[in-house]
Amino acid sequence: MRRAARGSRYTALEEREDIMRTLVTGITGRIGANLAAALREQGHQVRGLVWARDARVEKLEGLGVELEYGSLTEPEDVRRVVDGIEVVYHLGGAFQGGGPFTTDEYFDINVRGTYLMLEAARAQPNLRQLVFASTDALYEKYIPGGMAEPIHPDHTPRRPRGWYALSKSLGEELCSGYVRSFRTPVTVVRFSLVVGAGEIADFRQFYLSHLKETHKGLAPLWEQSGGEERLVIMRDTEGRSWRKHIADVRDIVGACVAALGKEAAIGQTFQLGGPAPFTWEEVIPYLSERTGIPYVDARSGGMPTYYEYDITKVRELLGYEPQFDIRRMIDDALAFKRGEQIGVLPTK
Repeated sequence: MRRAARGSRYTALEEREDIMRTLVTGITGRIGANLAAALREQGHQVRGLVWARDARVEKLEGLGVELEYGSLTEPEDVRRVVDGIEVVYHLGGAFQGGGPFTTDEYFDINVRGTYLMLEAARAQPNLRQLVFASTDALYEKYIPGGMAEPIHPDHTPRRPRGWYALSKSLGEELCSGYVRSFRTPVTVVRFSLVVGAGEIADFRQFYLSHLKETHKGLAPLWEQSGGEERLVIMRDTEGRSWRKHIADVRDIVGACVAALGKEAAIGQTFQLGGPAPFTWEEVIPYLSERTGIPYVDARSGGMPTYYEYDITKVRELLGYEPQFDIRRMIDDALAFKRGEQIGVLPTK
């Protein structure tokens, strides 16, 4: 079923030579919807594949996108939605936060669905690029002592655990195989933890009410607080502050748009992330200052959160410089929670 969203400008734009006919699978998700908006802002034609189990199309109203309803597991649906497309952003899939999904569904949607998309895309005579969305869940990030070196998409081994990560790893193998076997122009982008508008201010790993449940040694701090919320500077047993690398949805979208039509990106894998990692000892005092919530300092055993990404390839090959560091994310999140507009579509 095809449905054109209101506000289409296709006829007026078709004369521009730099306009591309793009497809976004997973268009109703936080990244997909904002990517569609960014592509339309640049004048590109956008078609979106909408899955019946996730048909939140309201946020797409007025963008001028063409919506096709179907499933990644149905060959005819996939062939229909790819017909006439020059660039595919294959973001759709079964993921941890959108389930629950069975192991069969992870395989059918993420593995077989990617195969069907690759087959349909390579049959398009004017195909310029297929951008495949993967995940940082492929890395073994939580290890004793934390990661000693920055994670690099070409050098850090993939060690997927669980069906989501495994299915994405298999999807990457399919993409690599199609590049080698059929010269299909594929670019792989691995997403870090993606934070939408308003979310970082409520990140559970900053708050004692959550951490006391996952780190039993923090229970006395909760008792000392009298059951009142506290922020926590988390440290490992050696006193080193936790360290993490995430990304604002706007930086993920910015990098995806920057990859569009880039010859240097074909056959490459990119790890996407924010401008830099952050530490708890950096962010907690700042968040406390902005929210008025007191903070405490704590050490905990177990696997520490301590990793960062090497995003040199994003800067050098895509020409994209991430814009949203942790302080800006916090400022924008608090502004969003106050009802102010910060330039992103709703993420839920």
